[in-house]
Amino acid sequence: MTATVTVGEFSRLTHLSVKTLHHYHEIGLLAPVSVDSSSGYRRYGTDQVDIALLIRRLRLLRMPLADVRAVVEASDGPAREETLRAHLERMEQELAHTREVVTSLRELLTPGRPVLDVQYRFIPPFRAYGVTGQVARDEIGPWCGYAFGKLNAVGADIHATSGATYSDEFFTEDAGQVVAFLPVAPDQAPADGVELVDLPGGYFAIAVHAGPMTDFDRTYGALGSHVAEYCEVAPGPIRELYPIGPGDVPDPADYRTEVCWPIQRIPVLKG
Repeated sequence: MTATVTVGEFSRLTHLSVKTLHHYHEIGLLAPVSVDSSSGYRRYGTDQVDIALLIRRLRLLRMPLADVRAVVEASDGPAREETLRAHLERMEQELAHTREVVTSLRELLTPGRPVLDVQYRFIPPFRAYGVTGQVARDEIGPWCGYAFGKLNAVGADIHATSGATYSDEFFTEDAGQVVAFLPVAPDQAPADGVELVDLPGGYFAIAVHAGPMTDFDRTYGALGSHVAEYCEVAPGPIRELYPIGPGDVPDPADYRTEVCWPIQRIPVLKG
């Protein structure tokens, strides 16, 4: 048997505040069964309790209201399950990212600098397939997925370490030119969807970042400090090389990234 209750009583039944229930009514997410035309008082049916509790659970999971509506209004089980599955996957990714940040924070609070093995290398000039973009820092992940997807499509048979160059503005202005590249032979033919770029040679101080990108800034900080203390910085963008990246292994802990800082010459370090 279904009964109707006031909005205040429905609030107690569902642990949703009256303000929240009013908002859900206004946006058409959870409408009362009746509204008094003279007083404006709302009444809800007890058969709406389960729907209200479902909405509350989904909002506790920080599901966007648009997705909550899709779940509530789904006419069949598979559609509802797909929306829930996609949201739970996003939450699992956020949780994994949060754990990585917490681990990185604990390491950052540990006294002392991270041990960094810096190597010096002269990289000759070379030709590469390239994808160039003006990229915002907070969009670099999706952009790299797009750019390296194009490079992998045309260079599936090319066995070379891909990489990218990052302009100074990418760091100083939070947006700047990024060039994703895949080295090719000097006489490589053009390919659709990518450009042929010639990268200049030069000396670099290089450090390997092992693992996910959560604490990537620590490697940059340590390598940049080393360069400032022992080397002469050369003009030109910083390069990153990706000997082991997302397309090579499933576990981010196995990623290996070489950060290449341009320098004028190989320094003579005194022991």
